[in-house]
Formats: sequence, structure tokens, C-alpha cells
Amino acid sequence: MTALDVVSTVIVLANWFVLAYFLLLNTSYLGLILLAVREFRRHLRRRPYAGFDEAYTNPLTLGVSVVMPAHNEEATIVESVSAMLALRHPLFEVVVVDDGSTDGTFEVLRAHFGLVEVPRVVPDDVPTRGAITSVHAPPGAVPLVVVRKENGGKASANNTGINVAVQPLVCMVDADSLLDPDALLAVARPFGDDPEHVVATGGVVRAVNDSTVTAGRVTELRMPRTWLARTQVVEYLRAFLLGRSGWSALNALVVVSGAFGLFRRDVLVEVGGLDVDTIGEDAELVVRLHRRLRADRRRARVVFVPEPVAWTEVPESLRVLGRQRRRWSRGLAEVLWKHRRMIGNPAYGAVGTLALPFYALFELLAPVVELFGLVALAAGLLLGAVDWTFAVLFFLVALGYGIALSLVALVVEEYSFHRYRGWRDLAVALVVAVVENVGYRQLTAVWRLRGLADAVRGGKAEWGRMTRVGFTGAEPAGGPVPGSGPVAHPGKAEPDAR
Repeated sequence: MTALDVVSTVIVLANWFVLAYFLLLNTSYLGLILLAVREFRRHLRRRPYAGFDEAYTNPLTLGVSVVMPAHNEEATIVESVSAMLALRHPLFEVVVVDDGSTDGTFEVLRAHFGLVEVPRVVPDDVPTRGAITSVHAPPGAVPLVVVRKENGGKASANNTGINVAVQPLVCMVDADSLLDPDALLAVARPFGDDPEHVVATGGVVRAVNDSTVTAGRVTELRMPRTWLARTQVVEYLRAFLLGRSGWSALNALVVVSGAFGLFRRDVLVEVGGLDVDTIGEDAELVVRLHRRLRADRRRARVVFVPEPVAWTEVPESLRVLGRQRRRWSRGLAEVLWKHRRMIGNPAYGAVGTLALPFYALFELLAPVVELFGLVALAAGLLLGAVDWTFAVLFFLVALGYGIALSLVALVVEEYSFHRYRGWRDLAVALVVAVVENVGYRQLTAVWRLRGLADAVRGGKAEWGRMTRVGFTGAEPAGGPVPGSGPVAHPGKAEPDAR
């Protein structure tokens, strides 16, 4: 056998390996989608009897502290805070943590809400980085607290909010996010259904770019104007809506998005809050929750609720999007390495035997295999080691299967929630589901591969700057809209106030 024959054999085997990998990957996604469909059907049957009005008027409904870390969010912070204050919930407060902003984030908040500095002793229940410089609140009984601190990173800002929070449930949301009016009631419902075991819940995160926002509410949802943002709309449907619904059905959800997640405060304090040294702090927190509670032989559930929506502004430039995807990939690598003993370990249930192996094999390593597969296929065609029939089969499995999954995701979303009302928006989404697989998908693979390389090299992790343009047609309410239920005055200094 000549050297060329050996090379050709290796290339053929490599191509068959990549083909089998993508077949297994996409079939796994299909399984998650089918599980999600089952969960959606159950959710839709229960929706007419959700009882949000009853929960809203029930004095026994658990209170929620909404924690919003903010760093240079001047463009959207007023609309976001106004929307949070207008949420329907009988007992809640909004805690904004200004993490060393260098723009006008605090100034626009002070001007709009009439903030004044108040005395407040903040406990150190969970570790933080960067000292608190002042605490502010508006006059009257508006449930708003604004904490100014030295820059310490997003995880540290969230931990500061946990320390300040006075309610038994803590909802962590991004400062550029908007929530649907009943979002808190919906995402808190699992805590009432199963108070003994539910420790965290998460909701859907979707793109709001170029949609109309009035008084902190999304009043008209439209498909974004740019193709880059449109592509992320389809991505978010697959990842945030269908993928996480499937994992939740298996009681193996390991990612609750930092953009919208609800946690029991006592459990957060018990596990030490978010890790201030991990860039993927939201996923790391959930994996650590599973690990700690399993080690203590406590049966815990992390639940994904498909309908309450957090609307966020997605990147519209390749540079910003590339930084985001590198961070995500690096964060995933750090989380898996930190909790590597859980991977494949049956002691951690479906999290150890299904979820973490999936994320290691199909999320972390997917860009490596995908780019390697394209190189191997091109080399095989050039050397004549593979024929065009195999190439067609390869693209059908690697790309065609992926396109089919995206189309299924759109159909499921449209049937279940019908967020996009216009036929044009649906047509654009269908086109995106096809074209994203050529060019965009390979570009994200490169970014994710660079993020994996960053994790291997180590060094300081930077979140970088996310440029905001603000919400289209945004009109903040004329003033803060407090919750109509009983709320503790956020500026009241009491021995047990947190």
C-alpha cells in the first residue's frame, strides 16, 4: 500500500466519522425537539387555567427580587427598569446594580426616577468584587433600589444584588432586557406547584431588534431588518425555546440564561452565589446547584417555562457577535472542566449521564468536528478518495438535517405561541432557517473554536462591550409604575433588610 493509499484511507475514515457524528448530533436535537413538543402540548392545555389573576391577588404568593446588573446600559436602562416596575406581581422589588458604568447609566436613572441616596447596610451573604459606593431609591413606596459599586464584573454585580435582595425568590435579568407583563407570575409558578424540590426556573429569551416598544412593553413584534439579527432569531428559537424545554423534560436542565432566571435566595446563599471568576457564570451556577444538592442527597428540580419571555437586543455587527460567541464557548469549556467529575457519572442522574456528556461532545467539540469535516471532505474530493455521492450524503446529514430542524422549530413556535403575526416575518424566518447553514454556521464555528482556544490558553476573561442602539419606538412610561401589591420600602434600613 502506497503512502497515497494510506492517506486516502485515513481521509475516508475521517469523513465517515464526521458523517456519523453529525447524524448523532442532529438526531439528538430531534429527540430534544420531540420532548419539547410534548411539554408544549402539556403547557398549552394548562394555559387557560394558569391562574395568574389568582396568584396576583394572593397574599401568599412568594415575593421576588428582580436583580439587574448594569454596565454602560444608558441606551436602554430606563425602558428596562420601567418595564420591570410595571410587571404584574403582588410582592416584588427591582434591584439595579450599576457595576462601575462609565457612561450615563446612573444619571438617566436618577433623572427619570428622582433617585436619592439612602442609608442601607448590605450584608455579605455571597462574595462580591468591588466595593459598594452608594445606595439610592426613589421617593415614596416605589419598589426600586439602585446600587452603585466599583466595577467587578457581571457575576459580582449579580451577587451584590443577591445580598441586597429582601425577597425569598431572586430573578436575575440583563439590564437590556424587557419582560412580558405576566413573566414573573409564570416563571414563579413551578415554585408553588412543587415548593419542596424546585430551586430554579428559566424562561425564553428572544430578540427584540426593530420591534416596537411602548412604555417598556413590546407592542409590535417584527423580524429584524438585518440578516445577522434575523439569523439569531432562529438560533434563539432552537436553543432557548426547544432545546432547553427538552432538557427540562428530562430533569437535566443545566443552563438557565443569565438574561432571565429565577432562583430560591436561600439556595443561592447556600452554594455561595455566582462564581466571580467564571465567564459562564449562569451555567456554572446551575451545574453547581445540581452537584451540591445531589451530593447532599436532596432531590432538586430546575424547570424551564416556555412561555414567559425576556426580550433582548441581539448583536447586529459581526465583531460584537463574534466576541459574544467566543465568550459563550470559553464559558462552556470552563464549566465543563470545573465540573468534569460529573460528566458521565450516574451519581448525578440525567445531568451527569445525558446533559453534560451532550454539552461536551456536541456543543463544545462541534466546531472542531465541523471545520475538520469540511477540510476532510475537500481533501477527499481532491484526492478522489470520496465520490460526489458521498459528498451529497454528507451535506444532507450535516446541513439538510440541520435545516429541517430549524424549520421544525419555526413550525412548533408558530403553532404553540404565534408571536409573529405577519406572513412576511414568517417567510423571512423560513428563508433564514435555510441560508444560515451556509456561511453563518461555519463562521460561528470559527468563533466557538477561538473561544475554546481561549479557554485552553487561560488568562483573564473579558466580557467586552456590547453596543446598544436602544429599543425601536421606545417610550418609557411617564414615571415609575410600582406593583400594586404590598411592597417593602427599598430604602428602609432595618436589621434584617438585605
